[in-house]
Amino acid sequence: MVEAALKTLLALALVASATAYVRGWRRLCAAGHAPPVWRPASYVLGLLFVAGALLSPLDELATERFSAHMAQHLLLTMMAAPLLLLGNPLPLVLWGLPPGARRWLAAPFRRTARVRVALSAMTFWPAAGLLHVAAIWVWHLPVLYDAAAEHELVHAIEHVTFFGTALLFWWPIIRPAPRLAPRLHPGLQIVYLLAATAQSTALGMLLAVPERAFYPHYARTAATLGISAVDDQMVGGGLMWSGAHMYLLPILLILYGVARDAARERDDAAA
Repeated sequence: MVEAALKTLLALALVASATAYVRGWRRLCAAGHAPPVWRPASYVLGLLFVAGALLSPLDELATERFSAHMAQHLLLTMMAAPLLLLGNPLPLVLWGLPPGARRWLAAPFRRTARVRVALSAMTFWPAAGLLHVAAIWVWHLPVLYDAAAEHELVHAIEHVTFFGTALLFWWPIIRPAPRLAPRLHPGLQIVYLLAATAQSTALGMLLAVPERAFYPHYARTAATLGISAVDDQMVGGGLMWSGAHMYLLPILLILYGVARDAARERDDAAA
C-alpha cells in the first residue's frame, strides 16, 4: 500500500513538473525569449531517468539484487540530477504556472528569503560536495542499506537523500537559476570533480574487491534466487567504480571551454 501510494505521488509529480516546464517553454518562445532546445531536451531526459530508476521494474529488482539497487542510485545521482539542472527548471516551471501559483513558488527564492539563504549555503561547493559524499557513504553502511531494501518508506527516504544531495553537488558546476554564487574557477571545478571521482572509485573498490558479502539482506535473497551474493555485490561495486568516470565528461567540457576562451583571447589580441 505504501509503495503504491509513493509511486502514484511520484508519477503525478513527474507529470505535473513536465507539464509546467513545457508550458513555460512555450510561453517564453511566444514572447521571443526561447531557451535553447537542448535545455528542455535535458529536462525531459532527466525526468525519464527518474521514472526509469523509480517507476520501472528496476525498483522491484532493487529489493532482490544489490547491483540493481546500485544502478538506481547511479541513475538518480549521475544522470537524472545533472540533466534536470541543465534544463534550468525554475524559471521555466514558474512561467508555466498560473500567476498566483507562480508568486507563491517564487517567494522562497527571493534574495532575502530564508530558503534562498539556506540553499546558497548548501550549494557552496565544499558544503555541497561534503553533503553528497557523506550521504553516499552513510547510506552504504549495511544496517541502513538493508533497511532501505526491506522497508519501502526507508527506501524512499534514501532516494530523496541521494537525489537531493546530488542536486546540491551539481549546482556549483551547472549553475541553474537562481545563480547563488559566482562561477567557480575552472581549476577548482576540476579539483571538485576529481575528488568526487576518487571517492566513488574508492567505494566501488571497497565493494567489488573483497570476496565477502557485506549486506545480510542481499545474502539472503541471493540464496533464494540461487545466485552468488558476492558476485552480485561485485557487479554493484563495478557499477559504482565505472560510474565514477562519468565525472570525467564535465571535466573534459571544462577543459574545452578553457581552451576555447584562450583561443578567442589570442584571436582578439592578434586583431
